[in-house]
Amino acid sequence: MNREIVVSGALDLLDEVGLDAVSTRRLAQRLGVEQPSLYWYFRTKKDLLAAMAAAAMAPHAAAPLPTPDDDWRDWFLDNTRSFRHTLLMRRDGARLHAGSTPVSDLDRIRRKMHFLVSSGVAERDAQMAMLAAGRYTVGSVLEEQADAGSGDGSELPADMPVIDHESAFEAGLALILEGLVHRTAMRTASLPETRL
Repeated sequence: MNREIVVSGALDLLDEVGLDAVSTRRLAQRLGVEQPSLYWYFRTKKDLLAAMAAAAMAPHAAAPLPTPDDDWRDWFLDNTRSFRHTLLMRRDGARLHAGSTPVSDLDRIRRKMHFLVSSGVAERDAQMAMLAAGRYTVGSVLEEQADAGSGDGSELPADMPVIDHESAFEAGLALILEGLVHRTAMRTASLPETRL
């Protein structure tokens, strides 16, 4: 047994029973070990959850980084969609991720920020846009996964429209991007012209 096997088993357990029911006791039973042996790999349940969150984000962490030839607007949309898709891959993925610190992803985040800034986005705007898009995505997926876990929607009032989560997400994401494009265009227009 090793850390990877423990984390993989914990993620499988998460998908099976949901975040509230994940416990070291259940995980130990699943892995066929004594519960105290898990503490050899993870001192606390919080440490285990942090490792699970990092492993669950692996598909997004493996997504290609932007290149200088990429259009920053298209990349911003694709990056946010990749994040959403990754959160949706795991039951309670947004809850697992919420509040986690992407310590191992800091270099990738810096490279993404550098790409936006080198594409003409003000550094502060790039930071706030990435933060807003990330939090918007987590919130959207939290709502989507909560709806999925509540059953078939039959408990909703008859006149309540059923939400198309993907369309709603895309509409909100477009608004974030439009705001960033507008701020970037205004900033560029206000810069003094360079004379040669």
